[in-house]
Amino acid sequence: MNEEPVDYRPVTEFFGALASPVRAAIVHLLTDRPRNVSELGEALGVSQPLVSQHLRVLRETGLVTAQRTGRSTTYELTDDHIAHVFLDALIHTQEKS
Repeated sequence: MNEEPVDYRPVTEFFGALASPVRAAIVHLLTDRPRNVSELGEALGVSQPLVSQHLRVLRETGLVTAQRTGRSTTYELTDDHIAHVFLDALIHTQEKS
């Protein structure tokens, strides 16, 4: 059987984007509902510029999208698959052996 080689780069970029605790926390918060930078910063106890830097990485890797309304930008997960993968990994890592 002749199978095409698998390109693993996209999946490593996906998990690489989650390698920061702040980015993981942002994704976790967005599994609940879309939020703006101020809400994320307040919930995480970090500055808005820091949240914005992490959101840029998440946008570049396709994990979140931004919706601009007037002067406010709301961020949400790109699709439900991201929430499922993240939450499954979170639950798995929280389980006791």
